[in-house]
Amino acid sequence: MVRFGIIGLGNQGSNYALELFEKGQIAGGTLAAVCDCAPERLERFRRRAAGNYPAFSDYTVLLDSGLVDAVLIETPHYSHPEIAIACFRRGIGVICEKPAGVYADQVREMNRVARESGVLFTVMFNQRTNCLYRRMRELVKEGKIGELQRVTWIITDWYRTQSYYADGDWRATWAGEGGGVLINQCPHQLDLVQWVVGKLPVAVRGFCGFGRWHDIEVEDEVTAFFEYENGATGVFVTTTGETPGTNRFEISGTRGKLLCENGALTFWRNDGDSGEFSRSSKDGFARPAYTVENVETDGRDPRHAGIINNFIAAFTGREPLFVDGCEGIRGVELMNAIELSGWRGGARVTLPVDGAEYQRELLSRCKKGGNA
Repeated sequence: MVRFGIIGLGNQGSNYALELFEKGQIAGGTLAAVCDCAPERLERFRRRAAGNYPAFSDYTVLLDSGLVDAVLIETPHYSHPEIAIACFRRGIGVICEKPAGVYADQVREMNRVARESGVLFTVMFNQRTNCLYRRMRELVKEGKIGELQRVTWIITDWYRTQSYYADGDWRATWAGEGGGVLINQCPHQLDLVQWVVGKLPVAVRGFCGFGRWHDIEVEDEVTAFFEYENGATGVFVTTTGETPGTNRFEISGTRGKLLCENGALTFWRNDGDSGEFSRSSKDGFARPAYTVENVETDGRDPRHAGIINNFIAAFTGREPLFVDGCEGIRGVELMNAIELSGWRGGARVTLPVDGAEYQRELLSRCKKGGNA
């Protein structure tokens, strides 16, 4: 039985304890201790929990207690690498909430310590367990769409009111969260857009609206343009100010296109390669024939419980780890590149981003506040 601690008892941490561990959705793992620096959150959790768990206000004391084999890190974004590193140095396994961190350099250091320690490490990329995204990745990896031509994700169904942002003085600030819709709502999509496609773009241009639709200092409107090594392009559009929104993920290649929308995956399969057809056809208006297929999946989407149960199986040597925690840097790199470009009015930014430069820009905004 793997003994878990939960560090951070906000909405997500409490949900893992009360909905997953206490309701029997976690096999081979038990909740052994909890931690939060806010006494009122600890007290609120005690009133709601069925179990009487040892509770700590200092995560280092929990880690040194000998009560846990692994932890779930459910704290504000900036603290994820710091806590993870403390775990690695004590030989304690880590499930880190997304995003892995706020800026790439802190995540690089976290990954370095993780590799040196050999401790089991994953990030809560629960949407990778979704059968639709897993099948998209498989089809791309198998070459079914041919050479990549275009990636488009419109994810604008994150509508939030001003009241949402007024919930805490840390929310939607550079100092509190490190960003807006990119770091709060979209870490899963920024991970998936590279995981499904199988590569990061080599450069981006980001056009960000800082406080465009709300009285906040960080971005709540983003349109990003991607450039890939082979010349393919991409567009990523997101906002918390639009309703009704859209969630449409499309990948096009020379042999067809995949569309994930409304809980279904569709494949427009070309009869051959469009590039080869173009070179051989004598008709300027001809196009390859194609079929439209509703793609079958295994129907499984275990989400958060799936990530935790896989971690336990990997911890006990029964199956490989599904998400290598060190992959968390990829989405952070992409987020940093979009943000940096946005600060520069849409200037082209290559990946990987200069970590020191990004950190200086971010800290400057943390000190000043506002979107200047």
